[in-house]
Amino acid sequence: MNQPALTSSYLTRHLGPNAEEQQHMLSSVGYDSLDALIEAAVPQDIRLEGALDLPAPLSEFEAQERLKEYASRNTVLKAFYGQGYNDTITPPVIRRGVLEDAGWYTAYTPYQPEISQGRLEALLNFQTMVSELTGLPIAGASLLDEATAVAEAIGLMSRTVRKGRKVLLDERLHPQVLVVGAERARAIDLEVEIVDLSEGIVGEDLVGVVIAYPGTEGDITDPKPIIDEIHSRGGQAAVVTDPLALMLLPSPGELGADIALGSSQRFGVPLFFGGPHAAYMAVTDKLRRQLPGRLVGVSVDAEGKEAYRLALQTREQHIRREKATSNICTAQALLAVTASMYACYHGPKGLKAIAEHCHDLATRFAAGVRSIEGASVKHEVFFDTVAVTLPGSAQAVADDLAENGYLVRVLDEHGLCVAFGESATEEDLSVLLGACGAQVPDASVDVPVVELPRREETPLVHPIFNSLHSETQMLRYLRVLADKDLALDRCMIPLGSCTMKLNPTAGLEAISWPGFANVHPYTPERFTHGWRDLIAETEEWLAAITGYAKVSVQPNAGSMGELAGLLAIRRYHLSRGDDQRDICLIPQSAHGTNAASATLAHLRVVVVATAQDGSIDVEDLKAKLEQHGEHVAAIMITYPSTHGVFEDTVREVCKLVHDAGGQVYIDGANHNALTGVAQPGQFGGDVSHLNLHKTFTIPHGGGGPGIGPVCVAEHLVPFLPSDPVDPSVDPHSPVPYEHGVPVAGTAHGSAGVLPIAWSYIAMAGPEGLRQATAVAVLAANYVAKQLHDSFPVLYSGDNGLVAHECILDLRPITDECKVSATDVAKRLIDYGFHAPTLSFPVTGTLMVEPTESEDLAELDRFISAMKSIRAEIQEIADGKVQYVDSLLHQAPFTAASVIADEWDYQFSRSQAAYPVAELREWKYFPPVRRLDEAYGDRNLVCSCPPPEAFEDPES
Repeated sequence: MNQPALTSSYLTRHLGPNAEEQQHMLSSVGYDSLDALIEAAVPQDIRLEGALDLPAPLSEFEAQERLKEYASRNTVLKAFYGQGYNDTITPPVIRRGVLEDAGWYTAYTPYQPEISQGRLEALLNFQTMVSELTGLPIAGASLLDEATAVAEAIGLMSRTVRKGRKVLLDERLHPQVLVVGAERARAIDLEVEIVDLSEGIVGEDLVGVVIAYPGTEGDITDPKPIIDEIHSRGGQAAVVTDPLALMLLPSPGELGADIALGSSQRFGVPLFFGGPHAAYMAVTDKLRRQLPGRLVGVSVDAEGKEAYRLALQTREQHIRREKATSNICTAQALLAVTASMYACYHGPKGLKAIAEHCHDLATRFAAGVRSIEGASVKHEVFFDTVAVTLPGSAQAVADDLAENGYLVRVLDEHGLCVAFGESATEEDLSVLLGACGAQVPDASVDVPVVELPRREETPLVHPIFNSLHSETQMLRYLRVLADKDLALDRCMIPLGSCTMKLNPTAGLEAISWPGFANVHPYTPERFTHGWRDLIAETEEWLAAITGYAKVSVQPNAGSMGELAGLLAIRRYHLSRGDDQRDICLIPQSAHGTNAASATLAHLRVVVVATAQDGSIDVEDLKAKLEQHGEHVAAIMITYPSTHGVFEDTVREVCKLVHDAGGQVYIDGANHNALTGVAQPGQFGGDVSHLNLHKTFTIPHGGGGPGIGPVCVAEHLVPFLPSDPVDPSVDPHSPVPYEHGVPVAGTAHGSAGVLPIAWSYIAMAGPEGLRQATAVAVLAANYVAKQLHDSFPVLYSGDNGLVAHECILDLRPITDECKVSATDVAKRLIDYGFHAPTLSFPVTGTLMVEPTESEDLAELDRFISAMKSIRAEIQEIADGKVQYVDSLLHQAPFTAASVIADEWDYQFSRSQAAYPVAELREWKYFPPVRRLDEAYGDRNLVCSCPPPEAFEDPES
C-alpha cells in the first residue's frame, strides 16, 4: 500500500497524515505498515484479496473534465413541466453563500446546540416560514421530499387515529406522491383508497385523508368541505400544498387542516434532477409530539440568554427505536436553509410578486389556448399550472417544444400541462402558445380573470422576512450565522459513526453547474444521457466496492436506504409465500434507525444481546433463532459494529441466519472502515445500504443532504426500488410482491449531489480507496492508544485494535467525581472542538472517529485537549475543586462571559477561555453558554420569537 507517485494526486490532498506522519502513527500503535495494521485489525476470513475492480484514479482536473463532459450531454430544457418540481432562481448570494460555502455544507447535525446556533437559527427561520405559510403552529426542520413526506403524514395519522385502518388519497395528488404514499401505507398494513374527493367521502374506519391543494393538473378546489367531513368521522386531514401558491391562497390551517406538507424546492433550490430538496410539514399543536423528523426549539442558556436547540425528538430514533415516530435520522437541512434564506431575501412582497407573475402568465396562457378551435382549458381555477386539451396533438406539441428548448408535461394523447415558474418570460409565453397554434392575447383584449380564493393577509410578517432584502444585508447575515458555528472548515469533528471527512471541492463545484443543477427529473431520457450515464457508472462502482450484484441510488437518506433494503427482504419472502417471516433480529448495539426502519417495513423487532466484549452474543442469537424459527425474516447488523470493532464472528452470524431461512442486512454506515478492504456482499450480506454522506464524501450539510443507496445480492435484484412514475404502475392496486416499490419521488432520488461521490471514487481509484480506509483505521487506533490511559477504550477487537472509531468510557469518572460525558463534550468547545458522539451507543461514553482526513497536528491537538481536560477532572477527583465549582460543570464560556465585569468563579478567566497556549493564536467562542435543555421542553417555542420574548426568562 504505497503512496501515489504523483504528489498532485487527489489522494495526497484527501489524506491528512503524510507518509512520514503515517509512519510515526504506525510506530506508536506497534506496526510497521498500513498492510500489517489492516491484517491485524480485520479478520482474515473477510478480507478482500486483490484490488477493487475500478478504473485507475483521475486527477482533480481530469475528474472535472469528465464531469463537464457528462454535463454537456444533458440538454437543459426550460422547465414548464411541474408535477412537484418547479422552475426557480437561486439568488447568487444564496447559492454562493450557502450551497457553495463550506461553513454551511460541512456542518454536522446540530446535536450540540452551543456550537450550532447559526444553523439552528436558519432552520428556525425555515420553521417560521412554513408555519406562517400554512397557518399551523408547529413546523419541523424539514423532511426528505414531498412523496415521502406524504408517507410520513399517513403514518402520523395512523398513530393518532388508532381505530382507523383506511386512508383516502386524493386522486389529484401528483402521480409519484400517490405511488409512494400508497405503498408506504400498505407496508404498515393500512388499506388505501384513491378517490375523487369531489364526490365526498364514502366509507368507514377512516384514519384520514390526504388532499391536493392545488391538484397535479393545477386545479384548485376548496378543501374545507372534505376537511370538515373527515373530522365528523373521527379522521384527520393532511393537505399537500405549494408554498408559493400559499402567498395567495387561504392557508390549510385557516381551512381546518390537521397537517400541511409539501416541497420547498421552488423557494430557490435548484431542480437537481430530482433532489436533494427539503420537504416541509406543519401540524396542529395537539400533534406536536407526533411530528416526524427534527424540530428546532427555543430555550435559554445558563445565563438566561435566548438560545436554540433540537427539541422533543432530538435523537428519538436512537432512544425510542421501534417506537419512534419515524426512521428519519436527520433532514434536508442545507436545502431548508436555502429555502428559508430565499424567503428572507425576497420577503413577503417579493414572494407575492413572484406568485402573481406566475399566475398572470398562466392566466394569459389559458386565454390564448381558449382562442384555438377545438382546444380547451380543463380547469377554471388554477394558480400557475394550466391543463389544456389539444385533441390528438398533445405529444406532437410537446415534442416540438422540446426541440425548441422547452419541457412540458404530457397527460395523455389529448392533454398537456404547462407550469409557469419564476424565470418565465413574455417570450416563453409566446413560444408556448405558438407551439399550440395560438398567439399571446393582445394587450387591448381583456383576459378573463381567474378568481382565486384569496387569503386575507399576506403571510411572513415576522421581522426576519422583512429586513434582509439587499445583497449586503444577506451576505452579512449569512456570515454572522456561519461565525456562530463549528463546522469542518474550522476544525476536526471527531464524531463516531458519522465520518466527518474531507468533502472534495472538485466534486462539490460541479453540482451547481447548469448542466446538472437545472435538469428537471422527468426530462425524457434522450435529453439526459449525461445524468443517466453518470448515475449508472456510480451504481456500478458501488456494486464493485460492496461485492453486491446491483445498486439503486434512489433512497435519499440512509434511513430510506435501510427501509428500501428491508422492504426488499420482506417482499422477497412474500413472493415465495413465506408470509409468516415477519421478525427482524436487531443487536442491542445497532443504530437506532434500524429498529424504526424495521417497524416501517412491518417487521416485528426482536433484540439480540451484546456479549461482554461488545460483539453480538452468538449464543443469544442461536436462542432467538431457535425460539422464532420460521418467523425470522432478517437480521440487521452493522459492520464494523457500532462499538467500533471488527467482530470475528460475522461469517458465523450470517450463516446461522441463512440456515434459519432469514436474510442478512448489513448496515453500511461504517463502510469507511471496509472500502477496499472487505465486501459485505461477499462475506454474508444479502443487502446493505451505504451512506454517501459519510464514506463517499457528500457533505452532511448541517443534517442533510444524504443519499443511502441500497445494494443487493442477485436474488434480491427484482425487489430494488422501482421508478415512481413508471406508467405501468397503478397506485390503485398494490405493487405485486414480485417487484420492488419506490421509496422516493424520483427514480434516482437526490441525484443532484451524486457528482461528489462519483468524483471521490474516480479520483481515489481502487488503491486510493483502500489506503483511505487504512489511514482511517490507523487514525482511530492512534487516538485510542494515546488516550487509553486517560479515558479507557471500552471495546476492542483482536490484538487490542479498534476499527475506524473508538468508544471512550467516562462512566468510572462519573461515578468517582460526577463529571459526565456531557461535561467533557461542553468543555471541548472551549478548546475549539466539536464534541464526539455523546452517549451512543453506550450511555456515559464518547465515541470518536477521527477519519483519514485529519493530519497529525490536528489529531495531536485533539489528544492534547482531551488530556488537558483529564487533568481538570483529576483536580475534582483529588478534592482540589468541587464539581459544581469546576470548569467542566460551567463550560462552555462565551466571549461576553469572559470579559464581563463580574467574575464569580474560583478559576481564572484565562483558564476558562485559554486552557492551552495555542488558543491565543486562534480562538472560537461559542455564542451561548450551556443550554437549559429542560426549559426548552417545558416551554416549547418552535418559530422565531419576537425580540422581547426572552428579556426576563424567569418571569
